[in-house]
Amino acid sequence: MRLRSKTLVFICCVIGLLSWVFTPPAVALTQVKLFDISYHECPPELAKGTVTSNSSAAANCFIVTGKAQNDTNKTVYDADIFGRIYDANNDSVMQNRTRLGSIAEIPPGISDFDLRISVPANQPTPLKLKQFKAAGFSGQVRR
Repeated sequence: MRLRSKTLVFICCVIGLLSWVFTPPAVALTQVKLFDISYHECPPELAKGTVTSNSSAAANCFIVTGKAQNDTNKTVYDADIFGRIYDANNDSVMQNRTRLGSIAEIPPGISDFDLRISVPANQPTPLKLKQFKAAGFSGQVRR
């Protein structure tokens, strides 16, 4: 019995040591600054038949554009875009939702991004784009 316990302890120690030595690097969440945010109407081929999510209500299609500033020396992957969008009456366009989309890759430095959104047709323009930011990963996330 005593030999079995020592063997078990030895195996556990070896596994613990190997898992420490061969642990993959942590994939940290990286904040990305978004700026120069603006929007324009979608081209007709993208806007045709646009409806709001979970509904068949008519919607207007817009492309939000801007610049993403990645201050790290690594590419940021799968960055979620967060922000608030209001109509001309200061009513929220995306009810109870601040995640607006994502950017697949953001290389180090400053790069352009765009994001397609659908806005209910009854919400008046111009739109107000506020508090835009992004957060992604320093390594590719497995899918």
